[in-house]
Amino acid sequence: VQLQASGGGLVQAGGSLRLSCSASGRTISPYVMGWFRQAPGKEREFVAAISWTGRVTNYSDSVKGRFTISRDNAKNTVALQMNSLKPEDTAVYYCALDLDRFRWSGRNHLADEYDFWGQGTQVTVSS
Repeated sequence: VQLQASGGGLVQAGGSLRLSCSASGRTISPYVMGWFRQAPGKEREFVAAISWTGRVTNYSDSVKGRFTISRDNAKNTVALQMNSLKPEDTAVYYCALDLDRFRWSGRNHLADEYDFWGQGTQVTVSS
C-alpha cells in the first residue's frame, strides 16, 4: 500500500489547515489509521488515530480539542483537520496504516504499531 499525504503549508498562528492522506494499492477500510508528526531535532510523536469504522478516535493531549481526524473508506482517504494552530504544531506530518485488521488497541499511539507510512507533508505555523 502507498500513502500520500498532502495539504501542508504555511499558516499564521490561530489559523487552520486540512491534511489529507490518500491510499493506493489496498483498501484502508479494515485498518486503523494514524497521524504522526516530527519537528526538527525531535522524535516522531503521535497526533491522532482512527478506528476502521471511524467511530473511535484517539488524540494526543497536545492537539485534543483542536484537531479532528476523519476517514472516508469509500474514497480510501484519511483527513486531519487542524484548527487553532500554534507555532509548536510546526512539523512534518505523516499518515500511517496499521496492517492488523480490525484491531483497536491501547498501543495505537506508538509508531511501531504502524506498518506503512506516507512521505510526509510540511506544516509551518508562524507566530
